[in-house]
This record gives sequence, structure tokens and C-alpha cells, in this order.
Amino acid sequence: MSDTTKGRNLFHAKVKSVLSGDTLVLASLESGQERLFSLAFVSAPKLQRDGEEPWAFQSRDYLRRATVGKVIQFVVHYTIPTGNKREYGTVTLQSGEDLPKACVADGWAKLREESRRKDMSESSESLLNELERLQAKAKADGKGVWATQGGIIENTHEIPDPKSFVQKFSGKDLDAVVERVLTGDRMILRLLVSPSKHVQTIVTVAGIRAPKRANTAEGREQPAEPLANESHQFVETRLLQRSVKANVLGLTPQNQLICIVKHPNGSIADFLLNEGLAQCTDFHSTLLGTQMKTLRQAEKHAKDNQLGLFKGHVESKTPSAGEVDATISRIIRPDTISVRTKSGGEKTVQLSSIRGPKSKDEKQGPHEQDAKEFLRKKLIGKHVRLSTDGVKPPSEGFPEREVATISAGNKNVALMLVEAGYASVVRHRKDDTDRSPYYDDLLAAEEVAQTEQKGMWSSKAPAAKAYQDYSESLQKAKIQSSVLQRQKKVPAVVDYVKSGSRFTILIPRENAKLTFVLSCIRAPRSARNPNEKAEPFGQEAHDLANRRCLQRDVEIDVESTDKQGGFIGTLYINRENFAKLLLEEGYATVHAYSAEQSGHATELFAAEEKAKEARKGVWQDYDPAAEEADGEAIPEANNSNTNGTTNGTSFNGASAAPVKPDYRDIMISHIDPASCALKFQHVSSTASHALSNLMSAFRTFHLSPSSSSSATAPTTGEILAAKFSEDGEWYRARIRRNDRDAKTSEVLFIDYGNSESVPWKNIRPLGPAEKFGTAKLKPQAVDAQLSFCQFPTGNKEYMDDAVAFLRENVEGKQVVGSVDFVEKDGGLWLTVFDPNGRGKGVEVNVNEEVMGEGLAMVPRKLKGWEAGRVDVLKKFREREEEAKEARIGMWEYGDLTED
Repeated sequence: MSDTTKGRNLFHAKVKSVLSGDTLVLASLESGQERLFSLAFVSAPKLQRDGEEPWAFQSRDYLRRATVGKVIQFVVHYTIPTGNKREYGTVTLQSGEDLPKACVADGWAKLREESRRKDMSESSESLLNELERLQAKAKADGKGVWATQGGIIENTHEIPDPKSFVQKFSGKDLDAVVERVLTGDRMILRLLVSPSKHVQTIVTVAGIRAPKRANTAEGREQPAEPLANESHQFVETRLLQRSVKANVLGLTPQNQLICIVKHPNGSIADFLLNEGLAQCTDFHSTLLGTQMKTLRQAEKHAKDNQLGLFKGHVESKTPSAGEVDATISRIIRPDTISVRTKSGGEKTVQLSSIRGPKSKDEKQGPHEQDAKEFLRKKLIGKHVRLSTDGVKPPSEGFPEREVATISAGNKNVALMLVEAGYASVVRHRKDDTDRSPYYDDLLAAEEVAQTEQKGMWSSKAPAAKAYQDYSESLQKAKIQSSVLQRQKKVPAVVDYVKSGSRFTILIPRENAKLTFVLSCIRAPRSARNPNEKAEPFGQEAHDLANRRCLQRDVEIDVESTDKQGGFIGTLYINRENFAKLLLEEGYATVHAYSAEQSGHATELFAAEEKAKEARKGVWQDYDPAAEEADGEAIPEANNSNTNGTTNGTSFNGASAAPVKPDYRDIMISHIDPASCALKFQHVSSTASHALSNLMSAFRTFHLSPSSSSSATAPTTGEILAAKFSEDGEWYRARIRRNDRDAKTSEVLFIDYGNSESVPWKNIRPLGPAEKFGTAKLKPQAVDAQLSFCQFPTGNKEYMDDAVAFLRENVEGKQVVGSVDFVEKDGGLWLTVFDPNGRGKGVEVNVNEEVMGEGLAMVPRKLKGWEAGRVDVLKKFREREEEAKEARIGMWEYGDLTED
């Protein structure tokens, strides 16, 4: 040992790390060259892998907190030349404190044995005397290493059960010290899991991948990746031996901890990405959840500014910018959709970053149809927002196509699929930027779906659904046709459009597949192959059917079959006859005889006439004069036609010569709360007198004890006597249906039109038929509906308001009804006048008042007889507009028809 007491130099350096409570690693401020420096005359407990000495961590931590990362002044007092040349001396901190004096005073270092020598300088001896005094005081006070208890910390370098460790500390911030930085994204942390137990282990920084440093693997040297040293230095200068928080998230495949490492200034991952010294990794996305978005924003900053790894980076250009409105026209596969834009063009797009069940995969394949049906039910025909994320190049026989994010009702369609377990998330290459902006959400949703075994992640295969083709033979078609003819408006799905009037239909509840042909019309034929020529407007009819019907939920009425096994009938799309739509566009003509036999003649002829007047489609060269001259004009109907009569409207929907108004004095006896349909009685001296006499005799009869026997099991359709709950009186009633368990019946009071559920004890035989039967007096309640009024049946609140308005203004009152149309079953369409408004025209009718209060709207799909009342419709639409502008009734939140 040599001692230089004179001419000692004062040096400056930055403390890189602390090895123990008495030894520092210093870095030159100019060159960064490192040197080992120990505090003179003292020693501290040592940190050893095979067992730390008592108070070793606390002693080192004291010196670490005081010096690491700070610039100090130091003086070398002596050196020991053996082995690595080590220098010993004193340190002055920026605060003015001197080391090792402070360490000894606080009890974290002891004087070395035999530290006093004969050849010591006066300054060294003075320092040693001061240290002896400070040590004596610290020892007397029991400070630091002089304490009589504690000081032992168990520090393990291996985690015996990593999974249990993660489960115990997942999501918690653990205090930690960075012992060593391996690369930009890997480091050794000393986790302070408790005051007496520490764990020292390798940790991977969550959400990022930093460049690898040079290393030797299997005898071969692996060169460093670009900017690996810069990334490593960036982290080391900021975190080495700093106190951090480690939020444990999970494990790598090598069972190393994945943590968010947070300096007091923030997550180190954010800073690395922001400088372009690391890239985001998708593997940790599900662990980070929403925090992954912050990392991607930091990475984007580096890309936009071409920093670090992204120098020279050019953002890929997507074919279109922003979102566009579109309509879903077809579900091709669970991850591929055909959309129609506002311009009318159609294109096929693939949902970004997901893949539907693979048809050839033994486990996923059975779920493909369910996934497709899931999308069909939610999307087909719906308006969506489409944002293009990139372009997928041609591959595996598929052409180039856009990849896009589609949102329906503020819901990400791809996310809905993944959440339901009907799609997996594509693992993109790190340089693949054509990905969903919600990629991290997709990964998180996939993990949840897998955990909950949803959809194709389920261990159970879905029930196979095999449709029976009933159109493959005429015999099978006739058998199934007889079944379907007994049902009305059978729910179905259009699986394929063969032409404008010919479809392949699926009936799920029957497991039936059939060819369906529209009745009453003839549509021009479209080309079945490229070599065949379509009839004029055949392709247009086909395209309209595709747009309006393909993959849509429809209803069908089967009427008969053709010779090829096709089912002939009516197809309803959104409760509207599709044949009527074809006729209105001029893409079909009416088959007169079939229409007259079907009961749809009025609306079909009216639709055809509308197309003729507009010279649409096949009627583009229509000449009414020539048609009349040829004797081919459709004759006007009179009020006795079999399909219903109309007041002042011709059979084909055109205006006819006005007839005498059919005004009737009526009494509204009931208003249906579900539809606002009316039940009324005709008011005349004869009718009123007859009903009054019958009810008087009926009441007297049922007060007699001899007529008190209750019905035991009423028969549906039977006319009996039932007691009305509100007034306790007996009335004539028809049995609608029975509940044999509850012993009640739903009855319709045939003279007033209201209905209720009545216990069997309050139901009796009618009495003498010659006195009380319908032959004596026919049922007095007549069915009717308000003309030109479409009520909000889908919204209970608005329906209740409409019903309340009608009950207040017309129920139980004598009013005037003008008959506008008579249905085949006798039901009437009425314009109801206020009692004081007779003869003053439609301006003061109740129908118009309902419209003005925002309680109804003009029907969006007019019937044939309604379409002919142009002047009336104009006034009703004016009242509807007034209600919209005033934001009253159903219009309080705006125009609900705009969607």
C-alpha cells in the first residue's frame, strides 16, 4: 500500500453503480471510462450469491440512494496494487456530505482492522481519528450494522414456481432495484417482495422488443442488431441501480417474468419507443390491454419523425382515406363481406386482422356456417361505416382485395365476431402495417373467447344443420307444398337469387330448401351464363332482387307448385310484397288472371300502373293511346270487385269517377292498445233499439238462478255468455282460446269488440238461440282502421300516447265514419270525423288530428287505394311535417324514418 499525502488531485466523476456499502463504480465525465473506487479505511457487509451478510443490502442501499447517477468529487488516498488496481479515498457529494464519514456515522460501514499505520500522513490520521469517533457513537446508538436485531434478508435468484408467483403478484406494483441491464427490453431486477425476502430475476419489459446485442450462442458469435448498443445504453443510463416499480403481468415461454417497469418519470417502454429504440410486440398485447394503445402511439411518434429504428420509414398509403358509408349486401365468408357504397358500386372487403373458421380444419370447419349466420343476422342490409386499413395482395387464387374495419351501430364487426368465438386474430409480421387499428382489442377478445370456450374454441362441435331440398322432385314438392299452404307468412331466408322472380329459399324451422317463384307476375329473364343473352331489363330485375332480397329474412305464402318442383307464391320483404316492388320499377308485368285469383290484384295493378305512368323499365315506350286503341287497357273496377271496394279509386290504382261519400253514424266501442285498430257499432234507431232490447232480455235471463250453470270446458269459436270484469254484467262473447291449466278463456265480446281473459266460472251457455243467437242479431262490433295512418307499433310509449288520444277523443262517443275502403273480410278503412265537423271535409277529421299530434305517420308503403288519393295524402303529409318541426309525439328526437 502506498500513501500520497501531498499534492493529491481532486477528481470529478459520475457514479454508475454501487457494488456494496463501501465500493463504487465511477464513470469518467469525458470518456465514460469506468474505474473501481472504494471508501478509505472502512468496509461494509458483502452481497454474495450464496448468502448475503447481515445488513449487506441495507448498507449498499444507503450508498446507492446517495450516489447513483450523481456527479461527485473524490480524492484518492491510497491504492492497493494487487489484482485489479483498486483506489481508496474519500467522496464529497453535491450536498456537501463526505464519505465515508456519513456511512460510518449512520452505522452502515465499519473501520477496517489494522487501518492505522505508522507511515500515515497527518490528514489520513486526522480522518481516521474522526472515523473512530463517529463509529463509537454509532455503535453506542445501535445504528445500522450495530443493531442487535434484524439485518438478515433472504435473497433468492430463482423462482421455484413462476406461475404461482405471477398469480400472487399479478397487477401489483412491486418495489424493485435494477441490478443489471441486459438489453433494451431485458434486465435483472431485485424485487422487494417483503421486508425480509427479495427475489432477483430476469425480467422482460412488457409490450416492446429492443434490438439484440452481440452474443455468442453455440460457439458462434452473433452480431448485434442495429441500434442495439444505443438501446441498451439508453436504458442503462436511466435505470441501472435505480429504484423502480415492477408491475407483474405474466410469463414468457421461457418462464421469465413480463413486467411493466416504471421509473418515477414513467414507463421505460414509452421512452424507448418514443426515441425509436424499440418496437411494439403483439405478444404482450393481451397482458397490457388498453395500455398497449399508449405504446403504439409512442411508436407512431418515432415513425412519423423517422427516429432510431424508423429512420427512412415511409407510412404505407391506403387506397382511400377516412370512413365511408356503405350497406352490407352479402356475407361471402365469415371474414369477407360484399358492400354497396353510396355511389351504387359494390366491392368485396375482408375484415382487418381476423380470420373466420377454416373450412378444412376439423375443429373449426363445423362452425363456419354458424359464423356466417351470426354475421348475416346482424349485418345484412344494414348501414355501416367502412374504413380501409390496407390492401391484401392476390394469393391462393383470390384476387387483390381491401382489408377494412367495419362498424355497425358503433360496434366493431370484427370484434363482435372474435368475442363470439367465430374468428381468430391474425398474427401479423412486425413490418405488416395493414392491420386493424383495434388490433389489441381483438387480441384481448380472442383470449377471453378461448378461456370461455366460445364458438370455435368450444370443445363441443355444433349441431349439424342439413337442409332437405324439396324442389329436387315434383313429388317431394307437392308433399311439402301441402304443409306450407296451411301456414301463412312462413319465416324464411333467401339463400340465392336465380333471377328477378326466382329464388332459392331456406326455411330453418322446417329444415327445408326450395326453389321459390313469384306468383301473379312475369319478370324478364336474366342471362344464366356469359354466352346467353338476357331479355330486356332481365339483368336489372335480377340486380334489384339481389340488392333487396339476397340473404335477407323474408316471409313466404305458398300457393301451388310448378311442373319442375318450384313453389309458387308471394314473397314479403319487410312485410312488403316483393312482386309489387318489381312492378313499380317496371321490371315485371302482371299476370292478370293469377293476380285476380290471388287477392293481390289491387296493389299489383296499381304498382304496374305507376311504372307505366313513369315510363319505367319495360314500359319505357308505353303509349296509353295505342293500348286503348288495341283494346288492351285494363278496365276500371267497380265497387263489387272481389278483391275489395274503394271509394273513388279504380281497380288499377288510378283515379276513378268519384262516387257518393259513404258516411255512417257510428259509436267507437273499443280501441286495440296494440295496434289502434277500432271496433265500432252502427248508430241507427233500428240497430240501437235491437241491441238495447237484446241486452235487456239477456241481462234479465242471466240474473235468473236457472241460468247460473257455468261452462265446464268451452270450445274455441263457441259463442257463450261471459261476465265482463269491470261492470259485472253478462255479454255475448266468442271463445278465442282456452287455458285448461288456469281454467280461463280469452273471449271477444262480439257486440263491443273488446276482449279479456275470463275464468270458466264466469262463462255460461248463451241461452235460447232464437232469443240471443247471432241469427237473431248479428254481432254489432265492426272491425275498422284509420285510413292513411301508420302507428308506431314498435314503440310502446308512443303507442300508449296514441291509444290514450283516441280513447279521450272518440271512444264511447258517437262520431261520423267515412268509408274509404272495404277489405275482403269486411273490415273497413275509415276517416273518422269529429262530431262537430260533418260535411266540412278532411281538414277537421280525427285521422288528421292524430297525424298533427305526432302520434302516427303517413304509411311509407301505400296500398293501391291509398296511392290514388293524392289530395288527401298531400294534406296528411303537411300535418306530419308540422309535427316533425314541432318535435312532438314520435318526432320528439328527430325524424325516425331517416335511418
